[in-house]
Amino acid sequence: MRITVLGAGMVGSAIVKDLAQEAGYRVRAVDLNEGALRRLASEAGVEIVPANLREEGEVSRCVRDSDLVICAVPGFMGFETLRQVIDARKNVVDISFFPEDAFALDELAKARGVTAVVDCGVAPGLSNILGGYVDRLLDRTERYVCYVGGLPQVRQWPYEYKAVFSPVDVLEEYTRPARFVEHGEEVVRPALSDVELIDFPGVGTLEAFNTDGLRSLAKTLDAPFMVEKTLRYPGHADLMRVFRDSGFFDARPVDLEGQAVSPLALTSRLLFEQWRLREGEGDLTVMQVIVEGRRGSERLRYTYDLLDRYDRATGTTSMARTTGYTCAIVARQVADGLYAGVGICPPEYVGRTEGCFEHLLAGYAERGIHLRETVVSLGETG
Repeated sequence: MRITVLGAGMVGSAIVKDLAQEAGYRVRAVDLNEGALRRLASEAGVEIVPANLREEGEVSRCVRDSDLVICAVPGFMGFETLRQVIDARKNVVDISFFPEDAFALDELAKARGVTAVVDCGVAPGLSNILGGYVDRLLDRTERYVCYVGGLPQVRQWPYEYKAVFSPVDVLEEYTRPARFVEHGEEVVRPALSDVELIDFPGVGTLEAFNTDGLRSLAKTLDAPFMVEKTLRYPGHADLMRVFRDSGFFDARPVDLEGQAVSPLALTSRLLFEQWRLREGEGDLTVMQVIVEGRRGSERLRYTYDLLDRYDRATGTTSMARTTGYTCAIVARQVADGLYAGVGICPPEYVGRTEGCFEHLLAGYAERGIHLRETVVSLGETG
């Protein structure tokens, strides 16, 4: 089986290396960065193809002989790249987290007979799989809450944050209004709002704030209360609100001495060097997903806790592990026919499919990722 991975950044490279270990898979990595490709060829022995995927015809050329495609491109080019892969009639697993509605491609995917699993990282991704899995176990799901964040292990002033993917995509989370569900109705509030402090064993006190992370769950999970919040070290949200409300995250150009300058582009450029993880610098991923509902006459609460750290043995960041390995494991499920839904398939569909969650847990265990489940009874319903 030939698998083509579009994008050889930090997460894409982790996916390539993971899949390259599978007997019977021939893996191809595609990227504009020839240096990253050469490293992959040396470390994983995979085929490499330098290409600018934004040029007309390049996506279809690169995936033409593929059995499965993985999209790991930046969010700003994710939707169009996915559209072209689907149009080429290739099954695909996507982690590009683009802002557009993936269901806009559902009709095309069904017409082409394509399985297209989207948002297949850690959150969205694993968080959705958990929501779909527990929803299948319950007679009625009533509440879904997700707290999630990627953080540096060492806190450094002033940001106490490092981005393991594009700063533009991070900043977009801080500007896009947060949508969640209350009493069965969609509610919209500003990003970075409703800050709360939560203690996490092994990490300490973190702050959680609203971001627009529910994505497909707002449509596919019939629960009257749903919210996702991003986790950071305390104080980060206030600092980002100062930047945002002062216009530094505005994409519209301003005139600066006769030159049109985008504040967002400039801010991203300046922050990139300060937010970039240095070689050997550790990170961690923290996530807690809570799903409550009724089964029979009993109300139950399922809690899933994830704490993952940088793998010094392989030099793989925690965010690349939790995002990339989730994608790679689900890609195997699609390749092997364990998951075979046709059309646009958010990860909660995978979680609802018998055997997929158990297969994912086994894959996590092989890779040293530990997900702890706690189930408690909240009493009998009236």
